[in-house]
Amino acid sequence: MQALLSGIRPWVTLTLLCCALYLPSMATLPVMDRDEARFVQATRQMAESNDYIVVRFQDELRAKKPVGIYWLQAAAVNLFSHPADTAAWPYRVPSFVAALATVLLVFRFGSSLFDRRTGFVGALVMASSLLLFSESHLAKTDAVLLALTTAVMGGMGMVYMQSCGGKAAPSWVSPALWLAMGAAILVKGPVTPMIAILASMTLCLADRKASWLHGLRPVMGVVLSIAMVAPWMAAVSAETEGTFITRAIQEDLIPKLLGGQESHGAPPGYYLLLVGITLWPGSLFLWPAVWRSWKERALPGLRFLLAWTIPAWLVMELIPTKLPHYTLPLYPPLALMIATTVLAVRDSTRVDLSRLAPMLWYGVWSLLGLGLAGAAIALPIYLEGELLLWSLLPAVALGGVMALVWRSIMRQHFLPALVFAMAGAAVAFTLIMNTVLPNLKSLWISQEIASAIDRYAPGKRLAAAGYHEPSLVFLCGTETLLQDGAGAAHSLMQGTAGAAAIEEKELPAFLSVASRQPDIQEATTISGLNYSRGKPVVLHIFIKGKIPE
Repeated sequence: MQALLSGIRPWVTLTLLCCALYLPSMATLPVMDRDEARFVQATRQMAESNDYIVVRFQDELRAKKPVGIYWLQAAAVNLFSHPADTAAWPYRVPSFVAALATVLLVFRFGSSLFDRRTGFVGALVMASSLLLFSESHLAKTDAVLLALTTAVMGGMGMVYMQSCGGKAAPSWVSPALWLAMGAAILVKGPVTPMIAILASMTLCLADRKASWLHGLRPVMGVVLSIAMVAPWMAAVSAETEGTFITRAIQEDLIPKLLGGQESHGAPPGYYLLLVGITLWPGSLFLWPAVWRSWKERALPGLRFLLAWTIPAWLVMELIPTKLPHYTLPLYPPLALMIATTVLAVRDSTRVDLSRLAPMLWYGVWSLLGLGLAGAAIALPIYLEGELLLWSLLPAVALGGVMALVWRSIMRQHFLPALVFAMAGAAVAFTLIMNTVLPNLKSLWISQEIASAIDRYAPGKRLAAAGYHEPSLVFLCGTETLLQDGAGAAHSLMQGTAGAAAIEEKELPAFLSVASRQPDIQEATTISGLNYSRGKPVVLHIFIKGKIPE
């Protein structure tokens, strides 16, 4: 292992592994509703209009997130594609780069807090986690926020370790930390500052000293971060007369803090229940690692990881609005805790992973893996009514890895068990993303509608009634009309739209108006599952005039 960890080899190895894991399926997955589709459509409009200050979705002001992610996605689209193109992969490039950067940063900072072995194993745990794998394929804020938070907290960790008698932090660490902080605010507002403030307060209280904070150069840093954020905030406030900032606070931030926004409420404990699957397969040793880290919290490196994780996790559990990816910025310290624990066992120090409690957790972990394998087989049967042969491959990979993991655990070979788990998961995740999900046609309703419009009314504007998912706007164009049934009929009759997609519940209202014009005809019917709502949907495609052969 020492040969692998010398020089630039670990950097090259991790980069190649991430490219092999994330890149192959970036272009295979259609644009996802709803968040990703909203981001890519708003970015497209930004690139089309050359307005890089105000974020809009069609004519609506989109004040959910700051502008940073849109700038990154617009740069990627202008570099690799064109705003008129409906391919989603260029918009996903920032997420891929951020996922890769996160893995490399975990290695870099893990090496500083502990050693290269720990950093490398922690980076592998992070790279293979189900949640990061998923977010690396989605054009959203979360992978980028993760990378920036890791940069901020990693820099803070290096300064903290210096104050504890560790290696001196390089002079570039503090400026880089604050530049990352400013960028993180531009991407997702107060999330990263909250994590950093809670961690630093926890360390100061636990150590009963705050002198190490001077190493962060906070005055210079705050000025630097404000200098990054203030120009855009001033510009967007001027452009919208203060509406953007006001709506961001009143319609996004405050509702999330006070209640379950957009039906995403959940009780405290939600993330604890979920982390076993979202950090899978590295979660194999999660709870033994957390327990061991708490017992060894006198060690500065583990102390810092706990301060990074626990306070912010508690706050997120208490906030009513919850989504699985909200705790993603807290996964790097968990990955490093897992690495330190597995390597401590390998070195025969202080830890026993063969006791009853860890063994029970391994059983739960195995059930989660079998659940993933079962889902890969069951989804095509449930949605398409047939068994996809491709769906058997990830199930076989996951089943095989279970056997290898348990064989290694029973022999007390814990590091090989973790390696087998990560390798098997990497194969299974890639197969699911490349072969299973793209073939679930029932999920990709907007794509089917766009294909129908290209066939029956090429180049024509679409009016949609009942089905208003953001992906439809991205795939069919910014000018897509989102109306009720009667409105869509009027648009088709008056020629402001060349085709209409009518959900079944809007069909009576549409037909009551459209029946006045006999040349409006139904071209085809599309059915599937609206996964954003968890409900089946049937749509009728109408055009004006003769139906093409």
